[in-house]
Amino acid sequence: MLLEVENIHTFYGWSHILFGVSLVVDEGEVVCLLGRNGAGKTTAFRSIMGLTPPTSGVVRFKGEIISGQRTHLIARKGVGYVASGGRLFGELTVLENLTVVARTPVGLARAHDWTLDRIFDMFPVLKARQKQLANSLSGGERQMVNIARTLMSNPELLILDEPSTGLSPLVVQHLGGHILRLKVHSLSILLAEQNAKFGMSLGERSYVLDKGEMRFAGTTAELMQNQELMHTYLAV
Repeated sequence: MLLEVENIHTFYGWSHILFGVSLVVDEGEVVCLLGRNGAGKTTAFRSIMGLTPPTSGVVRFKGEIISGQRTHLIARKGVGYVASGGRLFGELTVLENLTVVARTPVGLARAHDWTLDRIFDMFPVLKARQKQLANSLSGGERQMVNIARTLMSNPELLILDEPSTGLSPLVVQHLGGHILRLKVHSLSILLAEQNAKFGMSLGERSYVLDKGEMRFAGTTAELMQNQELMHTYLAV
């Protein structure tokens, strides 16, 4: 088991946001955390990353308890987080945005490391745009840079928070293809989505979160068969 979130409760001040949330991600799988806006998905991810630490419960990564640790230490252990609406360094080029976070020194890359060559193979448009300033990119291109920049830190688990937000249907379709390609590279992915259909098209297993509580945990195929639950909590 790569990631295990066990019975976490998280607060913002006096507001109780997550109520006993549990989920797991195994190696090499794509797992979806689905729910409407305000369901608690981002809080769950912030809890995992130590940005809003849970007040109780445990988060484990590769068997090690990481809840309570600082965010940069969790990232160094191999957890990459692409926040919803993540910001780029707008006055830097695409290439500079990618290299500024690279963890592996030039010339010392291992066979499985994410290098610029691998990034440009995965996202050819970024190779063509590498000399452009990040603030001149389209929304879809900016999201690709956000994901690629996180990959350059060589995570074992990639956490994506609402990657389809604000993108056109065609760009969302292309983004989904890129995410599925990442799985081929043996990368584990935990994906939060308000766009349930998009999320379910990518993940083998799904969780449904509503008002900070888990309403479903199982395979995506089982979720798709439960029309009442999908209508009630996902408006599908």
